[in-house]
Amino acid sequence: MTTRHRLVVVGAGMASGRALEHIFAKAPGQYEVTLFGAEPRGNYSRLMLSPVLAGEKTFEEAVTHDAAWYARHGVRTRFGEHVTAIDRHRKLVISRGGETPYDTLVIATGSAPFILPIAGKELPGVLAFRDLDDVEAMIAVASRPGTSAVVIGGGLLGLEAAAALRLRGMAVTVIHAAEHLMNRQLDAVAGRMLQRAFEDRGIEVLCNAQTAAIVGHGKAEAVVLDDGRLCPADIVVMAVGIRPETRIATDAGIHVERGIVVDDQMRTSDPHIFALGECVEHNGVCYGLVAPLYDMAEVLADTLAGRAASFQPVETATQLKVTGISIYSAGDFASRDGHEEIVLQDEEGGVYKRLVLQDDRIVGAVLYGETGDGPWFFDLLKQRTPTADKRNMLVFGQAYQGSAPMDPMEAVAASLVNRHTCNGLLNSATKRAA
Repeated sequence: MTTRHRLVVVGAGMASGRALEHIFAKAPGQYEVTLFGAEPRGNYSRLMLSPVLAGEKTFEEAVTHDAAWYARHGVRTRFGEHVTAIDRHRKLVISRGGETPYDTLVIATGSAPFILPIAGKELPGVLAFRDLDDVEAMIAVASRPGTSAVVIGGGLLGLEAAAALRLRGMAVTVIHAAEHLMNRQLDAVAGRMLQRAFEDRGIEVLCNAQTAAIVGHGKAEAVVLDDGRLCPADIVVMAVGIRPETRIATDAGIHVERGIVVDDQMRTSDPHIFALGECVEHNGVCYGLVAPLYDMAEVLADTLAGRAASFQPVETATQLKVTGISIYSAGDFASRDGHEEIVLQDEEGGVYKRLVLQDDRIVGAVLYGETGDGPWFFDLLKQRTPTADKRNMLVFGQAYQGSAPMDPMEAVAASLVNRHTCNGLLNSATKRAA
């Protein structure tokens, strides 16, 4: 009788869950799997936490692998059990439940929320927004009438938390250190439009604001800004970033820089230990988007199945929907020497499109409100397609391109829209960046 290979996975998140799916499909019956998870539950989509917090979805709808799935694939689940150490010499994983031997180990510990090192950060009521426990704690406070929340961080996660808590009836203030919201994904114009949209929903937004301290008697009661302003808060949500969770790898002597360093096959400095997800660093880059993490999962599965595979990250675009507002960004959209811009702006209608070109090729794009042409613009960017032959109508998207003459009514409509929103864009499609 052939003994199955002992595969131990530390971390029951989205990346490892996808890897297990691929492993069972590509190498059926080859591995005996033990899965550790710090949370007392199996894999669920963290992308669904925002609608769960808003009351739009149930947690059950966020579950991707239930108990029946684990049982069907013979996975030994050790949920709610923290792994405290790895003994590489004896090939053991050590937890409070004892020692678990492995032939191959996969570390998929994800990331940890960054908590601002300020006074009051340890007070009850100061939360991150990373797991179901955080969501349940927020819902418990939001269920009380007349409560307020402060969200520190105006990136995607912070804005999703703010919108959800507002839907729960809380008074919400967003504090953001940068000049505009989502400054990593949006330019200043789109960021200001997003801020107005949030303010229209009754959410206070404070940009260029620095948090000095969290104060309260026995629990969080307010956030103090460095200019002395006081923002009342029954809960404070920290959404200012994440850091790769690398502690067990560091303690085990595995090569760690910002993340756990892996090669193209997701192998660490120990040939028997692999890693994937937000905890890893590949060619100097740590990833937080789902798409590259899922690519890592397939590469890992191929490798463990004995197939040739190599993780080669591709340029990705950011496509988001924040409180019903569609946003798309890709490439380098900063204004700099050599860049040209084509801009369509209709703030009253909630539409903004900005294409950044260099040497007549798209190098960056920001879309707000109308994002349907985002993938087409992104394909032009990736392929470095010359745009001279489509320049005049480029910003209006794919429907207005092609060798066939444009429908007259479409041309008239586009021209009218152009005159209204683009300040004569068709006649002067390009402005040079300062």
